[in-house]
Amino acid sequence: MSFNQAVIEEFRANAGRVGGPFEGAGLILLTTTGARSGREHTTPLGCPRGPGGQGMYVVGSAGGSDRHPDWYRNLLARPLVRVETGTEVYEAVAVPAEGARREELFAHIVREEPGYGEYQRNTGRVIPVVELQRTHEAESAESAEDGVAGMLTRVHGWLRAQIAELLRLPAGESAPVGMQLRQHCLAFCQTLEAHHTGEDAGLFPWLAERHPQLAGFFRRLEEEHREIGRTQTRIAGLTRSGGDQAAVRAELEELSRELLAHLDREEAELLPVLRALTA
Repeated sequence: MSFNQAVIEEFRANAGRVGGPFEGAGLILLTTTGARSGREHTTPLGCPRGPGGQGMYVVGSAGGSDRHPDWYRNLLARPLVRVETGTEVYEAVAVPAEGARREELFAHIVREEPGYGEYQRNTGRVIPVVELQRTHEAESAESAEDGVAGMLTRVHGWLRAQIAELLRLPAGESAPVGMQLRQHCLAFCQTLEAHHTGEDAGLFPWLAERHPQLAGFFRRLEEEHREIGRTQTRIAGLTRSGGDQAAVRAELEELSRELLAHLDREEAELLPVLRALTA
């Protein structure tokens, strides 16, 4: 068993408490998705707090190596991560700090934990500081439902809340896309793509077998998925290439219009069918 795996197992068995070199240290487990493999990878990491004890951060020190750690490269490509604190497990969007904000945070972290300063002196790369911004599932009147109907309303509630949050993020008229907007856009689009892929490959064929009269409706939904996917692809391209925020905002507004109308249509037709399955 590797050292990291031993720490992970001890962490999970003892509500986040571990011994050895990490005894008494603030520790989390961060699970990222491989940028190339698509497989999950879990890493034990220190989690310094920001000024005033606010926020949760991880530092890509890699012991002062000249190479960014694998988990950092993974979250740049796939920003939606899972965090285990010992008492909670939740999803977060990983957002590297930029510019003056990164300098402020790193200086604070070094004052609290001077070892990070030594790591920075040992390498020419700028050690990244990453904020883990927790995502919140939107609550709705149907969110307590069981079965597939409850799952659908919870996922749709999350998607509605996240697109609204994206549209609230600050944006300049022609400023380059910042890391916060980039990471949230990528996380949202990747989650939405996975949801639609699951519907097309699993939920819709399963329902079509039981309700063949809905086959035409499912074909329409699948075509809408493709249209929404094309908008997502444009957003991902703009954010990865450092396009301007005004262009991203216009695409986000288009995605919002397409997606919200799609979710409303899907729920109006499918929720009565799904609820009847468990009645």
